[in-house]
Amino acid sequence: MLTKNQIKYITQLKQKKFRDLNKVFVAEGFKVINELLNSTLQLEHIYTTKQLNFNVSKEFVTEISEADLKKISSLTTPNDCLAVFKMKDDTLPQPNGLKIALDNVRDPGNLGTIIRLCDWFGVADLICSNETVDVYNTKVVQATMGSLTRVNIFYTNLVDYLKDTNEPIFGTFMDGTNIYKTNLPTNGIIVMGNEANGISKEIEALVTAKIAIPRFGDLQQTESLNVATATAIILSEFKRKFC
Repeated sequence: MLTKNQIKYITQLKQKKFRDLNKVFVAEGFKVINELLNSTLQLEHIYTTKQLNFNVSKEFVTEISEADLKKISSLTTPNDCLAVFKMKDDTLPQPNGLKIALDNVRDPGNLGTIIRLCDWFGVADLICSNETVDVYNTKVVQATMGSLTRVNIFYTNLVDYLKDTNEPIFGTFMDGTNIYKTNLPTNGIIVMGNEANGISKEIEALVTAKIAIPRFGDLQQTESLNVATATAIILSEFKRKFC
């Protein structure tokens, strides 16, 4: 059984300010938790409604009721288990290699999917503006399916970061050069913009090469692609030369 203090502590972690204060975050579901357990992240505790093999010491596991799990879960339909992990330390991005930079991406599902895409395509560094949704938002953690442990995610003032880099900066714009006809390097930063407004004017001024995914539909009426979908297409094209 959970105490009132435990319930209060875990439910507070739904808010970024309490996650940052305690330097911990919540993950839900056996698959996600197991992925995180197999990483370098440090476990604080697991709460579960059934006996599951987490391969950790019993002192880190508490069996609770389904009613208690509903009290602490962020999901409409909770899984069988919930865990609290300590956050990993931020690491400065590498000076070389391909990177993704996110300019005010707000949707947790989009961020989670982009983290998985970075993991899939071997992009080690994901640079997020301070306005981008928190990587430790529970919905982001669920969407990453454990990939957040294999990608270095760094939050910063994106304008200042881009001003200081010597790497080519690619921005995705409707009027950019056709990506399928562009000679793409192995190093560089690909900026992906906000879901509603795209890349901000301040960051657009720092872009050294504008690229676009061409539309092939007969009517040419689709305004834009989902940011995660666009990221998948762009990363695939940047990495194609390695095939």
